[in-house]
Amino acid sequence: MSNSDNLKNMGLKATIPRLKILALFEKTEIRHLTAEDVYRLLLAEDLDIGLATVYRVLTQFEQAGLLERHYFESGKAVFELSPGQHHDHLVCVDCGRVEEFYDAEIERRQMRIAKERGFVIREHALYLYAECTKTECPYHGTSPRHAGERSKTPS
Repeated sequence: MSNSDNLKNMGLKATIPRLKILALFEKTEIRHLTAEDVYRLLLAEDLDIGLATVYRVLTQFEQAGLLERHYFESGKAVFELSPGQHHDHLVCVDCGRVEEFYDAEIERRQMRIAKERGFVIREHALYLYAECTKTECPYHGTSPRHAGERSKTPS
């Protein structure tokens, strides 16, 4: 089925901005994009779609269940294609890089803890904020908050 049909099935008209934004999420290797990221990627493809339109389409896609919105450490909304399967997120506090993961034991423990306290989990989101310890990490030290540290040279 085409993206046009997918949008129509969700009650959305298949406009050029919607089709381009959906295609962008489907083809990019970057899983979590801000509205500004989407806008920049569209500009790089010489597409004349305004930032307000990007925000509007992202909200429509979220409401239709095509995208999920997250708020990681930066406080900015990031969007990802709805994965179909639950996963959690590990967020680097140094560079903001996000890794997705699923751990069955964590899921079982959350259910057990909720049950012990008289709750039934309907949905949840787990964000773990951590510092990357990999010395070979290509993102290590790329955060703007560490820019002053990188420019310092030992005496």
